[in-house]
Amino acid sequence: MRKLSNSISLFSLLTRRRSSSFPSSLLPKTRTSKSPFNNNQCPKTHQFLPPETDFIATPFRNTSTLVERASQVPSRQRKSMQKSNLEDAFESAESASEMLRIFNEMERVFEERELGLASLKLGLKLEQEGEDPENALSFAHRALKALDSDDSDNKPKLTVAMALQLLGSVNFGLKRFADSLGYLNRANRILGRIQAEGFASVDDVRPVLHAVQLELANVKNAMGRREEALENLRKCLEIKEETFEEDAVELGKANREMAEAYVAVLNFKDALQYCTKALEIHEKQLGRNSVEVARDRKLLGIIYSGLDEQEKALEQNVCAKRVLKNWNLNDDLLRAEIEAANMMIALGRYDEAVGTLTNVVHQTDKDSETRGLVLLSMAKALCNQEKFADCKKCLEICLGILDKRERISPVEVAEAYSEISMLYETMNQFETAISLLERALDLLEKLPQEQHSEGSISARIGWLFLLTGKVQQAIPYLESGAERLKDSFGPKHFGVGYIYNNLGAAYLELDRPQSAAQMFAVAKDIMDVALGPHHVDAIEACQNLSKAYGEMRSYRIAIEFQQQVIDAWENHGASAEEELREASRLLQQLKRKAQGASAAEGESPTKALPLPHRSSPSEMPLHRPGKA
Repeated sequence: MRKLSNSISLFSLLTRRRSSSFPSSLLPKTRTSKSPFNNNQCPKTHQFLPPETDFIATPFRNTSTLVERASQVPSRQRKSMQKSNLEDAFESAESASEMLRIFNEMERVFEERELGLASLKLGLKLEQEGEDPENALSFAHRALKALDSDDSDNKPKLTVAMALQLLGSVNFGLKRFADSLGYLNRANRILGRIQAEGFASVDDVRPVLHAVQLELANVKNAMGRREEALENLRKCLEIKEETFEEDAVELGKANREMAEAYVAVLNFKDALQYCTKALEIHEKQLGRNSVEVARDRKLLGIIYSGLDEQEKALEQNVCAKRVLKNWNLNDDLLRAEIEAANMMIALGRYDEAVGTLTNVVHQTDKDSETRGLVLLSMAKALCNQEKFADCKKCLEICLGILDKRERISPVEVAEAYSEISMLYETMNQFETAISLLERALDLLEKLPQEQHSEGSISARIGWLFLLTGKVQQAIPYLESGAERLKDSFGPKHFGVGYIYNNLGAAYLELDRPQSAAQMFAVAKDIMDVALGPHHVDAIEACQNLSKAYGEMRSYRIAIEFQQQVIDAWENHGASAEEELREASRLLQQLKRKAQGASAAEGESPTKALPLPHRSSPSEMPLHRPGKA
């Protein structure tokens, strides 16, 4: 639908601009007949004709003169009328095939430079129908060449920006993301100049600018640059806010789409404000029992769950299910039931969750994706109850269903494999967990838009190898994960910090304390920014950095970082008394080492941190891969 709405908006804009934008040869002609050759209007003695004389009566001179003039004027008029008729027919055409047929006739009459707008309109129509993207691309190139050729006035042209947007959109559909980004960035620059210098009306610029910004977000998401894509989506929302009246339904949907984008990057805090705004608008305009309100509440449930506010999440889920049931939206209702069960599991209400899922499983088809999700949630509940045999039975059936759906729903299957791997990890079956993550990675590597998920899974494989003592195997997965997450979320995302901490732990295991210190320093810098210096995982990164410098016998620097650890734990008060005592013990140990004293007592193990599966790093336990 996104593609269609863009094409339609630009298509209608092009039609509105027709009268002022088409070259004079393509404008409709006014068919008023004031020619002296019109017998109905020409009097017997026309004012521009001389009176009858013997000279005019001379047959050969009279005939010769009139034939010469008649052969020139009708020829020009016929060509002009032919152009006008073709242009009218082209404007009236409803299908791409009809437009293409007429365009072929226009090519025999018009010069190439006169066909720029017609090429653009045909390209937009072909993209809208979506059956022949290569042909749409060809017409987009022709449109750009024709429209961009006349730069005599050095003014940016809206039609050039439209041609560039079309090129960007078609290239995106063909997965030529770098080409798409280049065209869209140029279109964005042109539109910026048009706005700044007032070369076109705001009403004409807005739909083109919205289409460009939306396509930029799509391309950047496809390239894994999700944080950058958020900025383009925010601009889309701003354009809609300028276009529609306050509290219009369209703004409700736009705010929900913004919330969904933030959920995709695990930023539940910012997602909450946009989703709340969407709910307010939809309740005001559509009523509390509308489908849009149910979808808002369903998303709010996911957001509250991400914020670890499970009771609020469950409240929103119950409200959403009530509306979905009234509208007989059974598929959505089943998904909402599964989400409710997952919230119950998070609250420790395992028996209640199992009861809900048992009821739902009977409403699903045998090999359906929904049944696979039900069985996965059932396995989570059983695993938490330590009923591992029953848990494994559920997982075996679930994996059989997912295996058949790898080609149909690769992203959903990869996500399920990742969740199942964590259950096997809980049951200490690490080889199975790693195998499932590698299967998920194989699926995601073929999908460039899932680079963020690929990075997270790669990092988790590296962490599991580190956890099981396979340090050399861990490093390439951790390095790959760090690069992909940096590309997706930026270099200061907390997930990147966790990976660098684990790389530091790996290098320390390999007796490379200098490399370890570099990794721990990067991890601490990221976590201080993303989580705050007093977050427990930021403190652990600082502790690891102190240990690395201690291994290098740089005791003065090690003591400085260890003192920072103590200061941070002191801010936690009574809840961190044990951690504070241990940090103080390690500080004294470093001081003795600095003085050349023997330090036979035990040293602190380096802590490797798993990449958080949800939004909050504190949800994940700290694991010890072993003594460094």
